[in-house]
Amino acid sequence: MRQNYRARLLRIHISEADQFQGKPLYEAIVAKCRELQIAGATVLRGLEGYGETAQIHKAHITRSDRPILISIVDTAENIARLAPVVEQMMDTGLLAASDVEVTRVQKDAAPSQTDGA
Repeated sequence: MRQNYRARLLRIHISEADQFQGKPLYEAIVAKCRELQIAGATVLRGLEGYGETAQIHKAHITRSDRPILISIVDTAENIARLAPVVEQMMDTGLLAASDVEVTRVQKDAAPSQTDGA
């Protein structure tokens, strides 16, 4: 089965060192997404990056400060509801939202060897 629909993509760029209420910010954002019943969120850890301050974020010997990208796709209404909540959780970072076309692919499970035998 294949299904296409319009959606909104929210990308949140933060640092691995960012915290919210004593835990990693990326974990707090994913928990908030679940609480708000957002369709899904994926956290990606980058190797290296920088933002508007031009400060390089990467793994160090004594601490880890790699860039983190959280990717969220949901309806425009749900992203609009989520973005200000996430913004309040952040001290620094970047939120980038864009319209996307989603193609949801879900193939039927192949019949097992014992089916119909």
